[in-house]
Amino acid sequence: MSDTDRNVRTGVRPADIPKAWPFEEAQKVAKRLATTGKQQALFETGYGPSGLPHIGTFGEVARTSWVRHAFTEITGLPSKLIAFSDDMDGLRKVPDNVPNKDMLAQHLGRPLTRIPDPFGTHDSFGAHNNARLRSFLDSFGFEYEFASSTDYYAAGRFDAALVRILECYQEVMAVILPTLGPERRATYSPILPIHPRSGIVMQVPMDRIDPAAGTVTWTDPADGETYETSVKGGACKLQWKADWAMRWYALGVDYEMSGKDLIDSVKLSTRICRILGSQPPETMTYELFLDQEGQKISKSKGNGLSVEDFLTYGPPVALAQFMYNQPQRAKRLYFDVIPRAVDEYIANIEKAPTAEEPRTNPAWHIHLGRLPNHAGSPVSFAMLLNLASVVNAEGPDILWGFIRRYVPGASPESEPMLARLVDHAVAYYRDFVRPAKQYRQPDENERDALEDLAVTLGTLPPDSTAEVIQNAVFEVGKRHAFPELRAWFGCLYQVLLGQPEGPRFGGFVALYGIPETIALIRSALVRHADAV
Repeated sequence: MSDTDRNVRTGVRPADIPKAWPFEEAQKVAKRLATTGKQQALFETGYGPSGLPHIGTFGEVARTSWVRHAFTEITGLPSKLIAFSDDMDGLRKVPDNVPNKDMLAQHLGRPLTRIPDPFGTHDSFGAHNNARLRSFLDSFGFEYEFASSTDYYAAGRFDAALVRILECYQEVMAVILPTLGPERRATYSPILPIHPRSGIVMQVPMDRIDPAAGTVTWTDPADGETYETSVKGGACKLQWKADWAMRWYALGVDYEMSGKDLIDSVKLSTRICRILGSQPPETMTYELFLDQEGQKISKSKGNGLSVEDFLTYGPPVALAQFMYNQPQRAKRLYFDVIPRAVDEYIANIEKAPTAEEPRTNPAWHIHLGRLPNHAGSPVSFAMLLNLASVVNAEGPDILWGFIRRYVPGASPESEPMLARLVDHAVAYYRDFVRPAKQYRQPDENERDALEDLAVTLGTLPPDSTAEVIQNAVFEVGKRHAFPELRAWFGCLYQVLLGQPEGPRFGGFVALYGIPETIALIRSALVRHADAV
């Protein structure tokens, strides 16, 4: 079947498809369904709940949701997203960022859903982490179906696929064994029986495989006792690479994305899926997030940002904006990315309604095509941070005093996004800006320029626009011997605000007020003169 025929069957017309990465991924799924004849697409994301839910998992669900929505947009076909938790996996090590580590250490090797919750809030550690994941996803409004590995295995939903693994056992082993070291190869089996007495997920070789009976026979190396275990009903599980392929086969997964660190695993699981007799899903590889030191973010280490961390200092839409940008490029994910992500989102949401093709705008994808009213802000987050820095804001009220002068009639009710940003700005200033403020002394040329700026601002009407003020600031910089105007603005930020960079200065003055800015300049010059 030609691509043209496939497109006709799914309603996909390449000329009509916007140039945005979710649509590029959605086209792959549309073509797949045209080939398979399926009338509904199944998207999957995976989560390993051995540690607390990670911001990377949040990002994977968000990105997959955008691809799923783009698929619906170009085909009109129904789809479903499964967020699958491998909560039957054995606990390999105790995470660094949980309480009651000694208690957890006593349960190493047991399935996560059969280990007490170290937080004491749920029936098991797996249930606790699953609940945290669902809370994160629900707070953002994702449409998904949560799937528990424990529930699927115990309910027999994988029984037929597990028997198929037994039927193809030697072929599966032939794919996996070359990827292992000599010691692991000697003991490896894709089948992991649950020990009937200790409850530990056993990683031992199989003595006998019986596809007809649906059982495996194995020996406990601790005491030499031999067991025959059914692969059905949750008495066994699979090693995760085989498990991944088995899920694709059993559920008919059409699309799943994964991180760059799993490229080899995707290739291996793809081969196993074909051995089982199924077409592997369409996939996308995304780059990894890095922490402040440029190291890969780890669930168990808890480095980098958590979802809660991000949402303390920025709204959920800013987190989504960060996740949307260039998924196939590695990015630092630390506190200092939040202001830029916030303002990127504000710029995009304000442009989207009037864009010739709004579907190329990240905000369209973030809101799944339903752009909300009052989603933007008349004041940028960077501007609010600088205002908070200058007035040493300990609460939102002082910021609203300046905002109402800049935007007459503005209130938390009329500007809900701005109200959220004010609260976030106060928290961000308190925890990051204030501790890092470092003022420097101006040199002689800079002092002259600052004096000139104070005089020049005094000649402007108090209600001058940001553009008029910005032009005046430019002209002052041109009158003095700066190697480039960037150095002049660097002086303004470093001498007046105590930080290396800042927003468009004319906009800041319009918000803060011309008389207040003149007083700020005079105060800085006196402060630095006293320090000499």
